[in-house]
Amino acid sequence: MNDIVPGEAAPAASPRGPALGLGAWLREGVRAAVLRAPRTAGHSPRAHELLLLVLVAVTVELTLARLEVRGDAQFSLKSWLATWWTASGLLFVVWALLPQPQEKGQRPGGLASWFALWLVASLVPGVVSQLLAVMETRDVLPDAIAASATVSWAIYVGLWSWTFAIALRLASAFGMPPARLAVLFAGLFLIFGTTAWQFPDRPWEPVALPQEQPPALSLSQETFETQQVVLQRALENVARERPGVTDVYGIVFAPYAEEDVFRRESAMVADVLARRFDAQGRVLQLVNHVDTAETLPWATPANLRRAVAAVAQRMDRERDLLVVYMTSHGARDFQLAASNPPLQVDTISPGELRAALDDAGIRHRVIAISACYSGGWVGPLANDTTLVMTAADADHTSYGCGALSELTFFGRALFDEQLRRTHSFERAFAAAVPLIREREDEAGKSDGFSNPQISVGERVRPLLAELEKRLDGARPNLRP
Repeated sequence: MNDIVPGEAAPAASPRGPALGLGAWLREGVRAAVLRAPRTAGHSPRAHELLLLVLVAVTVELTLARLEVRGDAQFSLKSWLATWWTASGLLFVVWALLPQPQEKGQRPGGLASWFALWLVASLVPGVVSQLLAVMETRDVLPDAIAASATVSWAIYVGLWSWTFAIALRLASAFGMPPARLAVLFAGLFLIFGTTAWQFPDRPWEPVALPQEQPPALSLSQETFETQQVVLQRALENVARERPGVTDVYGIVFAPYAEEDVFRRESAMVADVLARRFDAQGRVLQLVNHVDTAETLPWATPANLRRAVAAVAQRMDRERDLLVVYMTSHGARDFQLAASNPPLQVDTISPGELRAALDDAGIRHRVIAISACYSGGWVGPLANDTTLVMTAADADHTSYGCGALSELTFFGRALFDEQLRRTHSFERAFAAAVPLIREREDEAGKSDGFSNPQISVGERVRPLLAELEKRLDGARPNLRP
């Protein structure tokens, strides 16, 4: 069969005819990319042309691969060279299966010709794939693609199918019979599948910014002795309740020392309680952090029980309100993460907090948990005299607890914004939730809305309403 397209001039049939030139090989390679028969019968690329085609393909690939990485990147020669086994394996399979070039030059022939056309043709779906990756990296990929796993998989399979079709169409144009085409397909599947499985690394790798190691806590005798004094002084300095006044007491618990966001959030919440809820002298901060080892008690389960007991001794346990705010990482088993290296600190569960409050006989409680999966705390803590708020439900993560965060999304929206405007915990929560949803959407939270939870006991509502009325009538203590 003659593969020359009717109506188009055919190049010379003699193998010794004039050279096609680099432009012609590029043009015919693009033609092969759209599954058209190449018009190169009787011609082979010269050595320098084949080298230039390789350089073009490599330059395009590496340039787009660099654009896939935002920020600083370093070239990995090892990762780049590892993928070239694909070309080697493909060339070996094609060499073994291609028929010998025909004497009359009616078809394209020869391994060099096939490779030259393949380099350019396979570059086209490769560029499409890389451009999509660049768009995804730079957050300009259409939502219909970025948000749909089905569409993403369809594109992925489509690009691979296009690449396979190019190889098979080229082989057919070079005269490969159907039986050998089937073998070539199997070889392509094995080679490309192995590449995707064993060589997933890209030639450009992000450069990790050097992170300063935070100063380590010194577990000296002086540190332990100082902590004993700090804890004792903090517990003794809790102010006593005022007769006839519904006082607010607070315990802010930040047990994760390795990220500053929790220390900052604990300070912010303690400030809001003191200023907005008339709780000066009635807020205890328990914090794990190297910077506060000499000023604030450590956030450990034992110290939490001591703090609850100390507050219970000084408050009116039937008429006053205790606000407990806990901020840390959370796990699917609903344990609150704790760390203060090299000190070993146990995690804490909702059952332990409930037991401490029940044992102390504290009746009215507002409890807020800023952590992933914190919705699992609602059931164990909820009762008729307790309001519970959590940053997420039991199945989702919360947001804003990374090393670069100033505050968690929950703490910022609820305490730093809404509770500076209202004294109602319920209204503050209702206003905070849509803000959290909006900010999570803007930040690209990938596992779905955190879905903060609230549970309000009916017998705590009257006390909260009385407290709100008193605080609303007081002279405002403005935020500096």
